[in-house]
Amino acid sequence: MERKPDSDPQSLRGKVAVVTGATGGVGAAIALALARKGATVFAVGRNHEALDCTLAAVRRYSDGVACAVDLTVEEQVRELRSSLEAAGRTDILVHSAGAFQQNVISDARLEDLDRLYAINVRAPYLLTQQLLSLLISARGQIVFINSSAGLTSRRPEIGQYAATKHALRGIADSLREELNPKGVRVLCVYLGRTATAMQQAAMQAEGKEYVPERLLQPEDVASTIVHALELPPTAEVTDINIRSMYKC
Repeated sequence: MERKPDSDPQSLRGKVAVVTGATGGVGAAIALALARKGATVFAVGRNHEALDCTLAAVRRYSDGVACAVDLTVEEQVRELRSSLEAAGRTDILVHSAGAFQQNVISDARLEDLDRLYAINVRAPYLLTQQLLSLLISARGQIVFINSSAGLTSRRPEIGQYAATKHALRGIADSLREELNPKGVRVLCVYLGRTATAMQQAAMQAEGKEYVPERLLQPEDVASTIVHALELPPTAEVTDINIRSMYKC
């Protein structure tokens, strides 16, 4: 019988998923979507209160663990790995944590570039490296939440941010070539303007009206990713470019 990827509401039962940036926005939506499919979710973020809210939603559908971790601190990332080793497996790793900063290069501070690099590049690199053996053992899947700025930079004030997103793309593309022969799939998702607090701040800085109903919704992103994760192991979606139907 032909398999329908979305026919089983518990298709990811028994899987262990790690989702960074799970304190809100896209990360929280992905954590919840995975829980609805039966996955045990390790929700990772820095804000304890926000993590508790995500965890409460996750536990309505599946098991969940809140992991208050600063991904820029190597020791805390190693402690997260220990927790996952104790859980016995890691099947899915979703990198959704990220930071945004915009300014023209003539005025942008090096400190801002360092901060963006630490969160947008070094942190996902380090966490992937730490969890690699678990993901290989599970023949798992890795998802990098990127940005349309990781594909092209057509605005003068996003040079620093775009640089980190292009770097993330390079890491993911190379990692795919490394891990495909070991049975691990790697997906990059390039998001357009999405209704999140980060996007609200960005649009306000640009002097644009923030109308969330006209933007891509976090739940849209989560649904798209889950469908890709549910594909049989004979198929791999490598890149998804998703944006709002309405242009802002």
